[in-house]
Amino acid sequence: MTQPGTVLDKEHLRALLADVLDVDVADVSDTAHFVDDLGVDSLMALEITVRLEEEYPVRLSEDELTRLSTLDETHALLLAKLGDAA
Repeated sequence: MTQPGTVLDKEHLRALLADVLDVDVADVSDTAHFVDDLGVDSLMALEITVRLEEEYPVRLSEDELTRLSTLDETHALLLAKLGDAA
């Protein structure tokens, strides 16, 4: 688990998402749409949530999750949440 105050590394986040989705890291571009481009379904979205909450000291609401559709959006949300926790 990443410790509070740790810088959020976008490449680490990209690798984590690629691992959950079982795709090549190169497929998880900054703007690749999770559903349209990477085939994320509701079960995969739940797995992403679990992994993010295990990896980072955050809790994600259902509303926040429905707004996440790209790596850039996920990174921005985590940055904001980790900044609030600092």
